Amino acid sequence: MFSIEKWKSGEKWTNWAGNIISYPSEMYLPRSIEEVVNVVKHARDTKKTIRVTGAAHSFSAVAMPEHIALSLHNMRGLISIDAEKQEATLWAGTYLYEIGPQLAKHGFGLINMGDIQEQTIAGAVSTGTHGTGVTLGSLSSAVTRWCFVDGNGTYHEHDRDADELSETLHVSLGMLGVLVKVTIKVLPLYSLHYIGSRDTLTNGLATFAKDIRQHRHVEWFYFPGSETIQIKRMNAMAPVYQSQWSKVVENIKLQIVENGAFFAISELCKWKPTLSSAMSKLAAANVVEAEKIGISYEIFPSPRSVKFQESEYAIALPQFEACIEEIHATFKKGHLNVHFPLECRTTAGESGYLSPTQGQESAFIAFHMYKGMSEEPYFKWIHTLMQKYQGRPHWGKQSHLTASHVQALYPNIDKFLAVRAQYDPDKVFLTHYLEQLFIL
Repeated sequence: MFSIEKWKSGEKWTNWAGNIISYPSEMYLPRSIEEVVNVVKHARDTKKTIRVTGAAHSFSAVAMPEHIALSLHNMRGLISIDAEKQEATLWAGTYLYEIGPQLAKHGFGLINMGDIQEQTIAGAVSTGTHGTGVTLGSLSSAVTRWCFVDGNGTYHEHDRDADELSETLHVSLGMLGVLVKVTIKVLPLYSLHYIGSRDTLTNGLATFAKDIRQHRHVEWFYFPGSETIQIKRMNAMAPVYQSQWSKVVENIKLQIVENGAFFAISELCKWKPTLSSAMSKLAAANVVEAEKIGISYEIFPSPRSVKFQESEYAIALPQFEACIEEIHATFKKGHLNVHFPLECRTTAGESGYLSPTQGQESAFIAFHMYKGMSEEPYFKWIHTLMQKYQGRPHWGKQSHLTASHVQALYPNIDKFLAVRAQYDPDKVFLTHYLEQLFIL
């Protein structure tokens, strides 16, 4: 969870995983749009860059401040609900874990969520954060209006349409300005019926294409080198709240049994990496089968207390089976010491200029390495493999992307950069990291 006290200490800025560290010279906690405008104008006049740090949950340096760090921690909460349009307007600094309960009071819920809820809504929509469900898009796809302060210090409100600004704002990485408010589509309050089960990789691959069409949400966990996978399926139903007792029992199970046991396994693998394959198979053999029902915001997230580094790529959905088979064949050779399961999800295609889906139904495959173990050989192999499948990385995760890769993978990148330059001509929001990604 984001700690405002640590942020205010000013000694250093670091992300959740601890792999990105910086020492910004200035830090601001605005409470109003006017204060944001003043910070932006100050940055422009002094030729400094700004990064909105969000909850620091990106594994890449996308939120890393060089000169000025700006947090929207004091600009949080639900502003309004339009019940007829089924839209909610939120301050952009609102954390995802705050949104569900606030919407539920008015009889609504988010359309979809991932399994981590610590991010701010601004960070989530700016990086294309997603859950799973082949008929569902990312959180970015739910936005109907963006309210932001551009690099000139000008405040804008823009409604989604079939125009270049909307396609640029869809996933913008904060490169057009400071997002201060967002309006998103919501649904009448609903519950999710969750079933977690164990299956073989062979059977999972044989039924995958049918499975993702039969259920609202399907998520896989593939254990490196193992023939066993975990499958999580969820479907919407009328609202039913979890009992307080069931929440307590579930939290104990997740924190002590699953996270605690996995922490012990991870520490063992860090001490002796050659045990990784055996520990992966042990974890697979002990997958817990479970079933639960609760309001959507109670079921979507899972606590993540075991820290890791992460890389994630989107590939065209029809390539998923072949890609997983190739990954499995590599792990069976035993050349990679990895025990963290791969997380496999699906999404609908989206048309935003920087959307990793590029309009195609996609499978996202997330690769993790325990913090303290060397991830570089693993992530380098992933990057090489994903080039074969034209994989596009999640912007908030680690990757080996360069500007030449971005030019090849994103056909509308020049349109994106032209709109970016229009709203931030003095490069207030273009850090060195982002220049490496987007400027040839």
